[in-house]
Amino acid sequence: MKKGISIAALVAMALWASVAASAQSEETSSEIGIPTYVVVTAEPRKGNAVPVINQDDVIVYEGHTRDKVTEWIPATGDHATLDLFIFVDDSSSENLGTQLEDIRKFIDSQPETTRVGVAYMQNGIARVVQNLTLDHAAAAKSVRLPMGIGGANANPYFSLSDLVKRWPDDGAPRRAVMMVTDGIDRYYGEFNLQDPYLDAAIDDALRAHVMVSAIYEPAAGHYGHSYWESYWGQLYMADVADQTGGEAYYVGFTGPPVSFAPYFDQMATRLSHQYLLTFLAQRPKKARWQTIRLNCELPNIDLVGPKRVWVTP
Repeated sequence: MKKGISIAALVAMALWASVAASAQSEETSSEIGIPTYVVVTAEPRKGNAVPVINQDDVIVYEGHTRDKVTEWIPATGDHATLDLFIFVDDSSSENLGTQLEDIRKFIDSQPETTRVGVAYMQNGIARVVQNLTLDHAAAAKSVRLPMGIGGANANPYFSLSDLVKRWPDDGAPRRAVMMVTDGIDRYYGEFNLQDPYLDAAIDDALRAHVMVSAIYEPAAGHYGHSYWESYWGQLYMADVADQTGGEAYYVGFTGPPVSFAPYFDQMATRLSHQYLLTFLAQRPKKARWQTIRLNCELPNIDLVGPKRVWVTP
């Protein structure tokens, strides 16, 4: 006569199955990443044509680990809304007056889905003269000459942090700033890429999902013709733009651009080739910055976006 399985054995087997299922569930849960959103610009390496890019063509890496892409939406139609601030350094030379018409034309040329604001960097804060508005004519009208006084803005990165921290939280899918400044940090007083105020401004912009671009414009006074100061100011501007997915535009070390129009044309092209990307970032044990890298399976296309994302478990 065969011996049957005892009740104790059946209970033990049931408990083991329950524990195993629970462990598997916890393991699966821990492997699910954190949905993370960034704005990405598609740039052709040659020419101007950007082909159709599908979700399967997009690759996101954290280190050597490939993250899962869950959404890839063109910033068009219902997803075209953009908040854009024109952000002028009030210590810029009055020579900026020759560029005001280019700035106004750029504002007037924005799509009807773009809200434009105008602000000035002044004594470490963002002096907003026109809140974000769909009335492009009103925004263009608010553009004025800078104060043209050396030292009117000791640190453009204080002002940038102030602007992005006060950004209206209305759910706009894209946020961008075009800074017009010499980029010089007169407050830090040293020349290296460990500038804490520069780093803080980059972190603030990344947290607020703001893409920062910049046009170099010399300041009034000594800073407007100092090769050394100008060199580091432009490096700082390039760092902010690179880290946030923007672009830095400049033509030399101390001289002002002949015209802003080519830079605004380039920025308009970049804004027309943007996508809303959501991917599953690796789940950290505690909130931290995580470095990401974007690739595209299609030839001749670079995907440009923020270099880091803030991930909260």
